[in-house]
Amino acid sequence: MKITVNGLGPVLSGLAGDDKGTQPRNNSGAGASGSSSVQLSTLSARMREIESRLGESRVVDAARVAEIKQAIAEGRFKVNPDVVADRLLDTVRELIGSHKA
Repeated sequence: MKITVNGLGPVLSGLAGDDKGTQPRNNSGAGASGSSSVQLSTLSARMREIESRLGESRVVDAARVAEIKQAIAEGRFKVNPDVVADRLLDTVRELIGSHKA
């Protein structure tokens, strides 16, 4: 299974039986010595990195949303079709570029 998060690339792969990226297990004498060690997979480190990056990103600028809603309600909001078209084309270019990499 592979899950992709925008801008972060493949997040999870190798679930449900595929232990690619995990450390081998040693089940012999488990718990017999009284000490234990835990080894985390590379997937765990990747998940921590992604969680950190997501925590730093702003999802919605509530003040900007409120400002736009107010402008629409008052009839002051103007749509510039040239800007909309340019940004749409930029988004498409980014999406195409991310699929080639």
